[in-house]
Formats: sequence, C-alpha cells, structure tokens
Amino acid sequence: MWTWVAASVRGTSHERTGTRRQDAFRCSQADNGRTLVAVACDGAGSASRGGEGASLVTRRLSLAAQAHLRTSLDLPSDELVRDWIDSVRDLIAAAAERRGLRPRDFATTLIMVIARAGQTLTVHVGDGAAVGRLTDDGRWVSLSWPENGEFASTTFFVTDDVGVRLRIERTDRDLDRIAVMTDGIERLALDLAGGVPHGPFFQGISEPVATSLIAGRDGPLSRKLAQYLSSDAINTRTDDDKTLIVASRRGT
Repeated sequence: MWTWVAASVRGTSHERTGTRRQDAFRCSQADNGRTLVAVACDGAGSASRGGEGASLVTRRLSLAAQAHLRTSLDLPSDELVRDWIDSVRDLIAAAAERRGLRPRDFATTLIMVIARAGQTLTVHVGDGAAVGRLTDDGRWVSLSWPENGEFASTTFFVTDDVGVRLRIERTDRDLDRIAVMTDGIERLALDLAGGVPHGPFFQGISEPVATSLIAGRDGPLSRKLAQYLSSDAINTRTDDDKTLIVASRRGT
C-alpha cells in the first residue's frame, strides 16, 4: 500500500507577471494499491502554451499507465513507453495544428515513476528528478537526474523537433519511499555538484508520509506541503513553479 502527498504551487516570477502555473502532476495507485504511478511535468516558460502541454502530457501518460496495469502484471516495456511518448507527441502536434501553433509552443519536460516492491521504472525527459529510499539501509539514491541543454537554464522537452531525448531507467532495488519533483526545487533537494539527493531534506519531508495511516492521497499533509512550498523560506531561494510528490510504501 502506498500513501502519498503532492503539491504544485505557482512561482513568484509567474505571480509578478500574472501568468499561470506551468507545472502539472498526477499521482495514483494501481494493482490494488501495490503499484504507484507518479507523473510531473514542467511546461517551458518560453512556450506560450507550456502549461497546457504539461497538463496534456501528465494526464495522457497517467491514463496510459493505469490502463496497462489493469490488464498486465508486468510494468510496461521500454517499447511500450516509447509508443506512449510517440502518441502524446502526436496529440500535441494535432492540438497545435488546430490552433495554428507549433508543437514547441506546448513544450514540457516529463518525469514519470511507476513503482512497486522490488521494481521501479523511471521515464524522463529534461530536468526535474526522481529519488528513492533503499529499504535495506535507508539511503536516498537518484532514480533519474536532471538533464540540461548546451547552455545554462536550458533543457530538453517532449516536443523537441529533432526527436525526444527520452531516458528510461529501471531498478530492482527495493524502495520504500519515492519522491518526484520538477526543477523548481532542485537546488533545495539535490546536491547537483555531487550528483546525490540531499538525504536529510527527503528524510524530513517523507517521515510524516511514512507514519500516515491514510491509504492513497493524504489530503491534510498535501495541503501542508503546499504551504511549505509557498513559504517565504522557499520563495527566497527559487522563484519558479514548484511541484513535489512524496510517497511511502508499507508491505508488499
């Protein structure tokens, strides 16, 4: 059984300019609560419909994962994941054509984690990150690290013209806690130079989730997480949108 909390808050830079939040997320369970599906996307600030792209990709991939897990005991294959990405790119292209726009106007990053006891799949395009805690020794480890472009503050997107720069990672190490985030909190949660998660940050923020008695989404804790991400202590360190999903598993 998984318990999870999640929050997505608008960055102060978007508040100043009166623009919408560009991040989107979905989190759910499958297989009678044994499997977690967490998706977070960050629409490009330079894209006129980046927030819409993030919402579209998040929803479509979450639904695809849920549909697969209703009929299969296995996590999706790499080939199937690539088919999902091709399908969502086609959807974006069609949406752009109807509006007289380009797919790049819907540019968004993507990070998706599908996790169960002893199996974790991570699907990643661009920045943001996913981390997990090893059940056997309690260490926090990277599942997928941010990937940036050639220049500072650039990254890769699902809608890139040349072809999507898709990373698919798998681990059979047993994980009892998972965190998925967009790039707005990378500097708070990750040691970017050392290439490792900040263990104390994730340990502290996941402990209330691990002790929660609620199965599935813990609403009160999610609201507290939103308050934390919107606090002055966080906003003085980053003015970007901030999305964080934190999940804890009990049993198999």
